[in-house]
Amino acid sequence: MLHLRLLSALVGIPAIMYAAWQGGLLLLVVIGVIMVLGLMEMLNLLQALEVHPNRNLALLGSLMLLVVAYFQDWRYIGIVMTILIVLHLLALIRNYPRYKPGDGAAGIFATLYLSLLIYIYLISTLPNGNHWIFIMLVGTWASDTFAYFAGRTLGKHKLTPKLSPKKTWEGSIGGVLGSILAVFIYSIYLMPFSFGALVLLGALISISSQVGDLVESTLKRQAKIKDSGSLIPGHGGVLDRFDSMLLSAPLVYYFVSVSII
Repeated sequence: MLHLRLLSALVGIPAIMYAAWQGGLLLLVVIGVIMVLGLMEMLNLLQALEVHPNRNLALLGSLMLLVVAYFQDWRYIGIVMTILIVLHLLALIRNYPRYKPGDGAAGIFATLYLSLLIYIYLISTLPNGNHWIFIMLVGTWASDTFAYFAGRTLGKHKLTPKLSPKKTWEGSIGGVLGSILAVFIYSIYLMPFSFGALVLLGALISISSQVGDLVESTLKRQAKIKDSGSLIPGHGGVLDRFDSMLLSAPLVYYFVSVSII
């Protein structure tokens, strides 16, 4: 299993880093593929919970949001959301009584939640955007790695015993410290900023990535499945690998765009 994880990382990480460095349409296409694959896994998770969103409408909503992101004309966000809601309402009428209000609400949730990955592309449009993406990636991966090893070696106090018994407070704190260290090391040489800002950013990246991971763990626990999918050898599904970025990406975007640093 470990060799599969390493092989997947050796192939996947350089590809993502290259797309992040190039930015533009290439990055948006890569994000779009990840987003759609993750959306399909999310819909499967919801189906396991006896919730049945309309897959076509969820996919259509994601594609429309990708188009809006490419043109960056935010006036159309409201139009897209209105169209999406109206289509779900029409599906509710057309497919009565099989299609329930909860199905439509779950479809909109899945679309919007996975669309948070679009913020990775939006980060690339900021000044020094490719470096900010790398900071997010480095911080997220460091958080995951440090949390794993800190939890294995020092973990004693359960973080969420009912939800994820293997996660500990020691591992969580180790993840935060690892993210801070990684963000600081990356930034000190390439993008020098104040120490306090880097500590805050590193901590927020780790905390948001851990929350994203726990959200997916909650859904998987309720659905009684181990992995969201099997697409990535050694890692499970797309959601299993990118769930931590669903919240860290928008956090980094707004952290930078509001000029906190």
